Parts: sequence; structure tokens; C-alpha cells
Amino acid sequence: MIDSEAAAQAWLAARPEWDALAAERIERLIALLAEENTRQNLVAAGSLPVVWQRHIVDSAQLLAHVPRETSSPWLDLGTGAGFPGLVIAALRPECEVVMVESRARRVEWLERVRAALGLERASVIGSRLELVPSRSFRVISARAFAPLPRLLELSARFSTKDTLYLLPKGRSAQQELLELSRWNHLFHVEQSLTDTEAGVIVGHLLGPKGRKP
Repeated sequence: MIDSEAAAQAWLAARPEWDALAAERIERLIALLAEENTRQNLVAAGSLPVVWQRHIVDSAQLLAHVPRETSSPWLDLGTGAGFPGLVIAALRPECEVVMVESRARRVEWLERVRAALGLERASVIGSRLELVPSRSFRVISARAFAPLPRLLELSARFSTKDTLYLLPKGRSAQQELLELSRWNHLFHVEQSLTDTEAGVIVGHLLGPKGRKP
């Protein structure tokens, strides 16, 4: 379990994505986040002293489930302050990362950081997810976006049987999965590396029940 800033930085430094350029992008992201947080409440102020653990590695841990060759294109729903979308794009800049966010000030922030970090393959869609044109993605992530049934209802049209869902769900992960009744799926819960009480729902959506998977 990653329980300190030093442990978080050490874990990230051991990842294959980590090099001098990745370090520069992540450090720049942290600096921009701290600056912008004085103007709008992107993240809880109390989480900034533990930003590596709470936001950077909490996002980056998703990469442990996705080989580079199957990580693009990646759809991040309700990206908000950029987690996990900006972190994924910063660590795998060759990956097409599409971030969907409906709040105008967050969209402006995401666009500004995307440009500042030189993330040419990342893009931001400033819209409600319901209005985003359908296309297929290899990975779908969402952090604190919606309850699981609603999340799947909104995102199913972007997935195929091969799409990998990565859904950090906090302490509700196992309960939400147990209560999921109308979908055929191959989901399970992985223990979060950054929070002993949190889980990440990982797996594939097969389709609504009553329809052949």
C-alpha cells in the first residue's frame, strides 16, 4: 500500500512510463494545479500536500492494468480537474486520450494544461456525455463520475466487448458491483494502491441482460 508521498513518487519512478520528460510533465501539472486551485476549487485544498499519493498515483495506478499497445484510444468521463485523464496523457503521450467534461471552467483548465504540457494526442470535449458522438474506445475510465448503473448506461455506446473499463470507486466499489443487476459483464474489484478502503472496478461490459452477450 502506498501510504506516503515518498512511496508514491518511488512507485511512479519504477513505472516503465517514467523518464525525465514524464517527470517534467507531471511536476508542471502539479504546479499548475496548485496555482489554479487558488482561483477555482479543482481539488480539496487538504489534498494538495499529498498530491502525489491522492491524485497523481491514484490516477497512474490504472496504467498497471493496460499494456501500451491496447491503451489507445482512451476515453475519460467527467475528467474534472484532470484525473485520471491528464495523468494518463502525461505518462503515455503517444496514447490518444479523450477527456469529456461539461463544466466550462474545467474545460478551459484542461485545455490550458493540455497545451502547456504539449499533449498533442490528448483532446477535451466540452459537453455532456449524452451529446458526444458515438465511437469505440479501447479503454474507458471515470473517477467519481456517476453511480455504476448510470455510468454504464451512458458509456455503453462507446464500448465493445474488448473495451477495458477502469473505474476508481472508493469504498463503494464492491457494493456497487454486487448491486449491478441489468448488465452482463466481466467486472471485478481490484484493491486501490493508494487507499486501503478504496477499490477499482476493472473489466469488460458485455451488454444489457436479455440480449445475447
